[in-house]
Amino acid sequence: MQRFSRQFLVLDGQTILFSLAANRANTAPPNGTPEPVNGTLEPANGTLEPAFPTVTEALDLDAKIGQMLMLGFRGLELKPDDAIVQDARERNLGAVVLFQYDGALKSWTRNIASPAQLQALNAALQEYARTPLLISVDQEGGEVSRLNERNGFPATRSQEFYGTQNDTNLTRAAAEAQGKLLRAMGINLNLAPVVDVKLNPNNPIIAKRQRSFSADPHIVAAQALAAIAGYHSQNILTALKHFPGHGSSSADTHQGLTDVTAAWREIELTPYKNIIAASQADAIMTAHIFNANLDAQYPATLSKKIITGLLREQLNYDGVVITDDMQMGAISKYYGFEQALELALDAGVDMIAIANNLVYEPDIAARTIGIVKQLVMDGKISEQRIDESYQRIMKLKARLNNLRLMIDGWYSA
Repeated sequence: MQRFSRQFLVLDGQTILFSLAANRANTAPPNGTPEPVNGTLEPANGTLEPAFPTVTEALDLDAKIGQMLMLGFRGLELKPDDAIVQDARERNLGAVVLFQYDGALKSWTRNIASPAQLQALNAALQEYARTPLLISVDQEGGEVSRLNERNGFPATRSQEFYGTQNDTNLTRAAAEAQGKLLRAMGINLNLAPVVDVKLNPNNPIIAKRQRSFSADPHIVAAQALAAIAGYHSQNILTALKHFPGHGSSSADTHQGLTDVTAAWREIELTPYKNIIAASQADAIMTAHIFNANLDAQYPATLSKKIITGLLREQLNYDGVVITDDMQMGAISKYYGFEQALELALDAGVDMIAIANNLVYEPDIAARTIGIVKQLVMDGKISEQRIDESYQRIMKLKARLNNLRLMIDGWYSA
């Protein structure tokens, strides 16, 4: 792939010059203090040509399965022989998820070191990609913010703070500011807002980390809608989480299975009902929680009763469903990888998220595509089921065309 000695990042028609040497994507970021965010990194208003493929584009089975993967990877910069480059270019990877911290290595060196480095990384990802990627991050605000002061980004407030203020104008403005930052960094999907209802104030993964807007589901819904409006104003897609509700849990699904049968309440569905009814649900992420009242056999991520029966049929949602990380203990400790993939796809999930962070497997995309393809060949999952997910993902990406979001590419001067 040809590289250029001078390169431009085009954002909404504004051309921004970076002083980059040849093969910029192949060089490590500079040492020292991270560069602060400044106005020159922000996009201006304008219009971009559509960058994403049309829904009708014909692909082979492997390529359609590739679009169904959201993958985490290691690296502050890219080299042509990196596994993630091969995944994006040869396996038609659909999405990536970025992290600041590497859980397996217990290291703060993962994907995010500074604003300029992150811009270059994301631009390189899109340049290598066969189909433009959804580049995602957990930027909820507060404790769960991958872009934070550690690496030169502004501090953020938690969702709990905004829920307590209960001022939708304030929430929208904050989301708009975050969306502007994400957009400047080349990120187009925020895995937020959290719409879990804070029913258990001692919940270690939601309430204790101030990730919920409120114990009142109507406040949660109103605040989430305000946040979504702010993100959409900056052309950022969002993903509601964690369906059908993680706010009543008393344990962390990263560690193991969490049973909410006795604690879960139907009001936890209220934010989803309201946001779906308002046609503002871009994507929805599942929870790995178990609720015998909804499905006596499987956790939500693997449950056809919950994903297809409840979410799609009862709540009338036909958008993209993304799993929470399939390597989390609630899934990986109780199900083999192939079994979990089969159950999730049969349940109606569209995009399999593999953070590749709690454990790291460079070739996980190739292995996953091989497993899913074999499930189709064996008749355990129909190709029609794959096509349905592929169509939903393409429609989601087409929304980025409508929102006029996309890094248009790297150009020679």
